[in-house]
Amino acid sequence: MTGQQELTERVKKYDPKFDMSLLKRAYLFSEKAHGGQKRESGAVYFSHPLEVADILTNYRLDGASIVTALLHDTIEDTQTTEEEIRSNFGDEIAQLVDGVTKLTRLELQSNKAKQAENFRKLVLASSRDIRVLMVKLADRLHNMRTIKHVEELERRHRIARETMDIYAPLASRIGMQDIKDELEDLAFAELNREARDSIIRRLNFLREEGGNLVDRVISELNQVMIDENIIAAVSGREKTAYSIWQKMQRQQVEFEQLSDIMAFRIIVNNSDQCYKTLGIIHGRYSAVPGRFRDYLSTPKPNGYQSLHTGVLGPEKHRIEVQIRTNNMHEIAERGVAAHWRYSSFGAGPVSNTVISESKQYRWLQELLDILEDAAGPEDFLEHTKLEMFSDQVFGFSPKGEVYALPQGATPIDFAYAVHTEVGDHCVGAKINGRNMPLRTLLQNGDQVEILTSTNQTPSPNWENIVVTGKARARIRRVLRNQQLLQYKELGRGILEKAFSRYDESLDEVKLTYVLDEFHAASIDDLYALVGQGVHTGRSVMKIIFPEKEVKKESKSATKIFSLGRSRKKMKNIEKHSVPINGLIPGLAVHFAKCCYPLSGDRIVAIATTGKGLTVHTIDCMTLEAFADSPERWVDVSWDVDDEGENKQVSRLNVTLINEPGSLGELANTIAKSGGNISNLKFTNRNLEFFDMTVDIEVDNVRHLNDVMSALRAGKSVSSVDRTRS
Repeated sequence: MTGQQELTERVKKYDPKFDMSLLKRAYLFSEKAHGGQKRESGAVYFSHPLEVADILTNYRLDGASIVTALLHDTIEDTQTTEEEIRSNFGDEIAQLVDGVTKLTRLELQSNKAKQAENFRKLVLASSRDIRVLMVKLADRLHNMRTIKHVEELERRHRIARETMDIYAPLASRIGMQDIKDELEDLAFAELNREARDSIIRRLNFLREEGGNLVDRVISELNQVMIDENIIAAVSGREKTAYSIWQKMQRQQVEFEQLSDIMAFRIIVNNSDQCYKTLGIIHGRYSAVPGRFRDYLSTPKPNGYQSLHTGVLGPEKHRIEVQIRTNNMHEIAERGVAAHWRYSSFGAGPVSNTVISESKQYRWLQELLDILEDAAGPEDFLEHTKLEMFSDQVFGFSPKGEVYALPQGATPIDFAYAVHTEVGDHCVGAKINGRNMPLRTLLQNGDQVEILTSTNQTPSPNWENIVVTGKARARIRRVLRNQQLLQYKELGRGILEKAFSRYDESLDEVKLTYVLDEFHAASIDDLYALVGQGVHTGRSVMKIIFPEKEVKKESKSATKIFSLGRSRKKMKNIEKHSVPINGLIPGLAVHFAKCCYPLSGDRIVAIATTGKGLTVHTIDCMTLEAFADSPERWVDVSWDVDDEGENKQVSRLNVTLINEPGSLGELANTIAKSGGNISNLKFTNRNLEFFDMTVDIEVDNVRHLNDVMSALRAGKSVSSVDRTRS
């Protein structure tokens, strides 16, 4: 356990102007206040605030933060009051300790509303003084280091999940990378120890098998720098178990299929040498396409700067190389805390005001902006998790302007980030000079040129493609306005026809006389009400022409239905059709036999010469053949209810145990699940199993999943999956 003198000396080295007597008093005050209290591990309780202070000295936080760390549990866990803290240590310390105390009381629970409200409070407390959050992160780190002493499994898992979902992303956003990595690793070990231990074992095996490959690569890179007369410090490490596991899940691959599990840093003196070193590395080793990232000219929102590249390095191993200066490295590792070292005059710590102006702090202000617009705490939590805690991608406009967007963003999100008018009229996008579909997922460094047309308006399908709150809100608003316009046009058409039945032309003067009767503020409002079906053309005519006889309607007259009702009428007429939004009227539609799309699947249509449109699932492998023909892609989506009215065919690949009764059990299970076999074909057979394809009629993708689950639960089916190509 760190002693008082040792702690004081550590703080004095980087914050010599701080009143060290305050630090000494805080040490003794906390030690006395916690008295004989014990941790769940059996350790003296005072060891906890001391460890928290020790963690923060590694980040060179100012003396006030270290004092806060020592006192952070005194109000919560002892008889100490906020007034005592204020009288003994001043207003600044009292406010910091009170802020941390309030965060400590926020036990993020399983109840979604409670969790959302607590997260909102956490953000508000941190926004007032970010040092509150930094002390809380150190507090959480030490608690995670000792979590094994918590006896209740459910409580351990709740703490670990909370750490993974909230605290690790917060640490990342303020640039405290070491804390973020350790929090993730400790939480990963608690939530999925088997997966973590498996990755650690494999890393150890590679280390033994490769004979300390990391050291050999460092040695070779050092020699390269010496040969080129560049003063540099080279270091390397394997990536963390959690980051490796994330990559395995994201790419759906096994550990052995990963090729870049090592990362190396080359730290040089200035930015010019960063680019020079990059050129040397690319000249010496083959670059891996698509892996270069320039965060020097375009820093991340948390202030991170570095050059990243992937190369086939020494001994032909695929490695990641990060190149940065000493200052950049300090900020990369310590984030906001680095401002205490790199203050404007290079001497002593800086105030929270300076921190508030830093890049690492701006994301917190963005959270506050979202908070102001959110409908409630749950809405706020949903938006912040989506946009603030996901990985970000950075896209460039043709003019070089940078736009940071959440992972999974599309050109439509980019267009709305530029301007709402650009988004509204977006018809296409050029990504790195190539025409690409609007659903294309943007990658870091993409140059995006948005193509617009004054004739274009947002499509209903866009709402399912975009990921940013700004884009989604704007699209919904425009669609509402479009729908209102359609209602007006439809209502006008209905009233024109209604007038014609009285041998009259549409007369808006006459319509003005009945506005009050139908609670309409204007002629347009009346059109919209009629178009929506709130009022009928007949009811309006009865008021305008109470005595006039209706002309007999021609048998060939065209019927007009309101938008709200026409869909059900169409379903009754075309019972065997599956309506789809986004199709060109009159164009033939076919469903692809390679992926058998079902309602509920995400879909896309490809224009095929002589065939019209062919609808595929969004993940169909066949779509790769059309990657260079974006003009043939059509945005579509299902326009059906999940009512089971429209039977659709899907194909399953089934492996059945080769024994009497297996085929009968298969057919019986499908029938009991509400499906119907339309075709069956054997593709392979041996003594133990036989493979087959089964064409099955179902209502939608949810129904298909139910059928597949029932088959998997049976004794005769070895495996079943959906045909995708």
